[in-house]
Amino acid sequence: MTRDYANYREVALRSRVMLFALASCKLLIQLAGINHYGFFRDELYYIACGQHLAWGYVDQPPLIALVAWFARHALGTSLFATRLLAVLAGAAVVYATGRVAAELGGGLFAQFLAAAAILFAPAYIAFDSFFSMNAFEPLFWLLCAWIAIRIVKGAPPRLWLLFGAVAGLGLENKHSMLVFGFALVTGLLLSGQAQLFRSKWIWLGALLALTIFLPNLIWEARHGWPQIEVVRNAQQFKNETISPLQFLFEQVLFMQPLAFPVWLAGLVWYLAAEGKRFRFLSWAYLIVLAIFIVLGGKSYYALPVYPVLMAAGGVALEAFFAAPARRWMAVAFPALLVVAGLVTLPFGAPILPVHTFLRYSSLLPYASSVKTERDATAALPQLYADMFGWENMAVQIAHVYRALPQSEQAGCAILAGNYGEAGAIDHFGPGLGLPAAISGHNSYYFWGPRAYNGSCVILFGERADETKDLFGDAQLVATISDPRAAVAERNVHVYVCRKPRAPLAQLWPHFKLII
Repeated sequence: MTRDYANYREVALRSRVMLFALASCKLLIQLAGINHYGFFRDELYYIACGQHLAWGYVDQPPLIALVAWFARHALGTSLFATRLLAVLAGAAVVYATGRVAAELGGGLFAQFLAAAAILFAPAYIAFDSFFSMNAFEPLFWLLCAWIAIRIVKGAPPRLWLLFGAVAGLGLENKHSMLVFGFALVTGLLLSGQAQLFRSKWIWLGALLALTIFLPNLIWEARHGWPQIEVVRNAQQFKNETISPLQFLFEQVLFMQPLAFPVWLAGLVWYLAAEGKRFRFLSWAYLIVLAIFIVLGGKSYYALPVYPVLMAAGGVALEAFFAAPARRWMAVAFPALLVVAGLVTLPFGAPILPVHTFLRYSSLLPYASSVKTERDATAALPQLYADMFGWENMAVQIAHVYRALPQSEQAGCAILAGNYGEAGAIDHFGPGLGLPAAISGHNSYYFWGPRAYNGSCVILFGERADETKDLFGDAQLVATISDPRAAVAERNVHVYVCRKPRAPLAQLWPHFKLII
């Protein structure tokens, strides 16, 4: 064994140990808040989707439901069990970001800086704090970029098959994978990598991705492309409209302001001579950003692309700090980055008690600078507000249900206004003796009213004050309150409805809410 090879192995080992340590830190941060507060609204919905496995859903592809089904049967139904896979995906992104930095030619410092920047990014901590597609999306994007980097460096072109498999799974996780795929391909063409498209392997990889994605594509077509309806309605009625400047400003906040020099340096490095081979990734970033700005997407839609920039930023700053006059910055800057990350940590992970967090956020109003939906909360940011009130809601509905005459309970439907409310009944209800809920919101609408005729309905939640008029007899029997919950869930009216204007199956379109 030569000395050079021994040194290479030693450096490689130190790299992996360091990145594993950073990934472990990420894991510990996420686990510190994993059982605080409660289930997030969307988690309850994805768990419900996992009990109705299909090739598609109104507002997402099928992978998240399959993962929810697996977590439920393999790990259990607790908060910890539900969120564990999301937490592990986040740790994998930290590790992989450092590895991509190494792939770009970065040493230990570059790898550390890139991985640490992702580790302490508030948005990444937030997305990895609960079970959702957003926790897995950056991993699919980063793996695809990593594979493309290796191929550009001269790896066997059959790796496009692996790229296709990862991209196909990414499409089954979230349709925004199409945006990244388009941006990556366009970036390759714009950066002079057209020769890659002469290989049969890239086309076979594309075919493999399409094959994996095809079942969901067929489902969408058979159901009238509901994903398009969801996006259109969300833009019109739900999402907060922001300017391009605000969009860019929120990128800085999401990734943590002190990390801005890292990903900006990464963008410049790809465009400069040093990163010329990988310039397609700078084009990919700019195209992703442009698409979401032009189409009016939420500002967090572009976040999965940032590990690619952080990896290059680590390489660029490693070279910049190597000058003798700037070596002190190689210690000072990462230290400041970590300190700033610890300061903003409570805005991503629910590690503080609510009253402590409210005091902390009043001193540092970090989260209030970003608003993605019009239904804002007064005190807690939306992420945290949507973790409160669900179990209490199910308990209160159980009180109403048990107060019904015994003869009515068996045929009484529990009709919720939105998927969070319905998901709360489906998750907590079995332990309270409640039947599964029905709802007109998104995929619940397609699951229908089942065999209920509407002769007795416990109607509650969003739009209940309007839809109660579809019944000849609607009595307000309770109001469910929680000051910590989101605005729409703070004063939830509960009605016991009888004498429907028509059978529930005929009235069902009146309950439709696709948004």
